[in-house]
Amino acid sequence: MPDHPHGISAPRFIGIPTFMRSPYAEGFNGIDIALCGVPYDGGVTNRPGARHGPREIRNQSSFMRGIHHVSRVNPFEACRVADVGDVPFEESHVPEKAMAEIERFFAQVHGAGALPLTAGGDHSITHPIFRAIATPEAPIGMVHIDAHTDTWDAWQGNKFNHGAPFRRAVEDGVLDPKRTVQIGIRGPQNVDDGWNFSRDSGMRVIFMEEFTEIGVDAVIAEARRVVCNGPTYISFDVDGLDPVYAPGTGTPEIGGITTVEAQALLRGLRNLNLVGGDVVEVAPPFDPSGNTALVGATIMYEILCLLAEVVAAR
Repeated sequence: MPDHPHGISAPRFIGIPTFMRSPYAEGFNGIDIALCGVPYDGGVTNRPGARHGPREIRNQSSFMRGIHHVSRVNPFEACRVADVGDVPFEESHVPEKAMAEIERFFAQVHGAGALPLTAGGDHSITHPIFRAIATPEAPIGMVHIDAHTDTWDAWQGNKFNHGAPFRRAVEDGVLDPKRTVQIGIRGPQNVDDGWNFSRDSGMRVIFMEEFTEIGVDAVIAEARRVVCNGPTYISFDVDGLDPVYAPGTGTPEIGGITTVEAQALLRGLRNLNLVGGDVVEVAPPFDPSGNTALVGATIMYEILCLLAEVVAAR
C-alpha cells in the first residue's frame, strides 16, 4: 500500500481529531508534552458551555501547522508531543470529587515526567492541576492572563468555582503569590474581595488600563521580573481577550487584550522555567462561528512552542 501523510502533515479534514493532529496516546510514559482536555464547567457562576471546549478546540486546532513563523520552533520535531485524551470523569457533578479526579489525572502526567498543556473547561480546573504538579515545599509561580483575578471565595456554597482557583491554590501553598502576575484585569465587581486578596497576598496585578498605558513590551518585562527564574505556569483565560476576538466564553468583558497583543505577550515569555500551561473558558455554544475555539487552539500552539523550547534545552 502507498504511504499516506500523517500527523501535522496530513490533510486537515481526515482522521480522528486530536490536538493539532498530534498522535493519541493512551498512557503518559515517553511523552515530553502531554496535550490534555478537561471537559468540565461545574464551577461556572453564570453561562455554562466550557465543558465543550476541549472537543471544539481539538477540531479547530487542525488549522495549526508545524513551524512557528517567528521563533522557527517546530514543537513536533523538537520533542515528543501527544494528545493524552480527557480527564475520565465519573463524578463530574460533585465539585469536590471532580477536583480530585482532575488532580489524580495530572498527578499521573506529572509522575511520568511530561509537561501538561491543557484545554479547559472553566478556570476552576487550574487549582487541581497545581495540586498535582506543585507542593507547599516547592510552589510554582504563574503568568495569568484574564479579565478577572479569580481570587474570590465561595459562591453559592461552592468554594471550587471558577472565580476562586488561585485563592484556593495560595491557601494550599502550591502557588507562590509573590511570583504571580495577573494581566488584563478589568470589569466591575459587586465586591472588591478578589482584587484585595490578590494585592494583599503579594500578587502583581496589571489592570487593563495599566496594560494599555505602558504597552506590551513593558508588561512582558514586568512579568519576567515577577516570575524570575523559578518554575512558572501560564494560565490563559480567553475572556482576557476582548470579546470581539473571543465571544464564546462564560463571562465576557469588553475593553480587553487583542489577539495580536496576546501573541506578542506570550512570545515575550520565551526561555522562562515553564512547567505547564492551560487555555480555559472556551464555551463553543456561545460562538457558532468556531472562532473562539480557533483562538484557543492558536494560543495553545503558542504555549506549546514555549514549552518545546524548555524541553529542548534540558
